[in-house]
Amino acid sequence: MRRTPVRSLIAVLVAVAVVGWLVLRALESRSVYLPVVPWLVDVAILVLAGGVFWSGWAVRAYQKGKRPSLDGIRAARTLVLAKAAALTGSLLGGWYLAQVLVVLGDLAIEPRRDRAVAAAVAVLCSVALAVVGLVVEKFCELPPSDKDRNGSEEDGSPAPA
Repeated sequence: MRRTPVRSLIAVLVAVAVVGWLVLRALESRSVYLPVVPWLVDVAILVLAGGVFWSGWAVRAYQKGKRPSLDGIRAARTLVLAKAAALTGSLLGGWYLAQVLVVLGDLAIEPRRDRAVAAAVAVLCSVALAVVGLVVEKFCELPPSDKDRNGSEEDGSPAPA
């Protein structure tokens, strides 16, 4: 598996923010308003990021030789979890950024300002989840083997990446 490109995550965040902004503007033009982002969302996202990091730390400890054994399935699941966390953080970040953008012009109104602050905190938490996902992907990266470093043993050509 290849690592998740940061550009892809940024593209997802921007695309979701733009589409979300358009949808939210259309809803608000019909007097449909979303509620304020609850603080529990921020806590849930950070707990998820902590769980992903904890799983990745076990893989990192094994690769550093500080842990005697690690099930290969657990390492693979941790990598998949890290990829999912990176993408989820990017998607959520775009959604909450759209909410910030919708109320950006109304920051003088206290309820709209409260909504912007709550959504902005959720954006930061979501970006933290995406970053943790990328870091844990790095933890799960295998060091190059001797075969990869010296090329293929059979014909002397470099091993495929």
